[in-house]
Amino acid sequence: MREYLKFYINGEWVEPTEAKTLDVINPANEEVCGKISLGNATDVDKAVKAARAAFPAWSQTTREERLEVLGRILAEYQKRFGDLATAVTEEMGAPANLAQRAQVPIGMGHLATAVEVLKTFKFEEDRGPTLIVKEPIGVCGFITPWNWPLNQIVCKVAPAIATGCTMVLKPSEVAPFSGHIFAEIMHAAGVPAGVFNMVQGDGLGVGVPLSSHPEVDMVSFTGSTRAGIEVAKNAAPTVKRVAQELGGKSPNIVLDDGAFAKGVGRGVATMMTNSGQSCNAPTRMLVPHTRMDEAIAVAREAVSTVTVGDPNGNSQLGPVVSEVQFNKIQKLIQAGIDEGATLVSGGVGRPDGLDKGYYVKPTIFANVTSEMTIAKEEIFGPVLSILGYETLEQAIDVGNDTEYGLAAYVQAEDLSKARDVAKKLRAGQVSINGGGGDMMAPFGGYKMSGNGREWGDFGFHEFLETKAILGYAPKPAAE
Repeated sequence: MREYLKFYINGEWVEPTEAKTLDVINPANEEVCGKISLGNATDVDKAVKAARAAFPAWSQTTREERLEVLGRILAEYQKRFGDLATAVTEEMGAPANLAQRAQVPIGMGHLATAVEVLKTFKFEEDRGPTLIVKEPIGVCGFITPWNWPLNQIVCKVAPAIATGCTMVLKPSEVAPFSGHIFAEIMHAAGVPAGVFNMVQGDGLGVGVPLSSHPEVDMVSFTGSTRAGIEVAKNAAPTVKRVAQELGGKSPNIVLDDGAFAKGVGRGVATMMTNSGQSCNAPTRMLVPHTRMDEAIAVAREAVSTVTVGDPNGNSQLGPVVSEVQFNKIQKLIQAGIDEGATLVSGGVGRPDGLDKGYYVKPTIFANVTSEMTIAKEEIFGPVLSILGYETLEQAIDVGNDTEYGLAAYVQAEDLSKARDVAKKLRAGQVSINGGGGDMMAPFGGYKMSGNGREWGDFGFHEFLETKAILGYAPKPAAE
């Protein structure tokens, strides 16, 4: 039983101002596995004031000083690799193999990337008589989700540290263990007091006062579009910068060519990763109407090999994160059945032999139309919808026919055709034939999938203000 009852403020572990706690549930067995304290506006104010006090000195540190701190954070992170992996599996149900090969390593990747970007990043640029300066924006508030907890914490913290910002982190209260361990890592790395602060809690108690605090200069939020809208409203009165990575309903267009079966199989595998709990999951597969039966057969075969069970075992899929998510997914699966989609595999209820835990059957629907609920709503579970198209132009139109625009996918034998389709899709990131894993590629969305970009050098810009110093260089004397 884990008990994380203190917050990390101004370089110290401090007691919350209110003795209010929350039980953390292990989604694999529905049992209480830990307890955290729930912060409030007073705790947030203490953390923000610590960050504000630390900002003048930290913002003036040199590139070399920040590189040294990032290096120490990376070293401490590597020391705690096993602890982080165990925590992620326990708090949100990620299979141990996924935690060890993806969930934890991606945090290391963001730290290493920030180091490489910082080495050569241009904070100043001469433009004739004017000097353009990139300066840290100030105190940042980070509100992060439970589905890829370390990814979303570190892709914000690493560039903020690198650019000279100070910060307050609110990890997800649903999966808070990895966030607490990350704060321990920051402390062990000797990050100066007040530069990094962490307050646990829920959206109402911590998220609202953090996003609305007048001394917070920038809020970076990852989560649902609904919650992102509220964060933006909270931030609006103080005109602070808001960066958001929100929901998605990503299309995966499979072209009518010799790579069709491979593309369908790849789409199923990608969709089911992390139990479908990824905002960029390829949830809508588009295939030619004439090959729908073939797509069904390939998809049924691909999903038949996906195992669901104890995340500490050898299963490919663990549970979804909570009872709330489980119930939402069940309702949406039932909606797909009720609205007439063809159920290829899965369905409502738990998989056979799993009577406890928030396990969802890997579910595939075919002959889905754009009007159906499962084609429009973000399900955030292992549920794939296969839609048909007549022409490639229609597939692109259907792919873009969504309020979201986070990611998109193209599967094709002809790379030139795939490139052409990718350029026409309205999404922040498009993957061709399984291409991915580029830590320098910007990540973020169009439309209601958010604003701003994370990862690599693009992530640095979110934490910088631009200043023009006119007359910095004297004009050349007239001849």
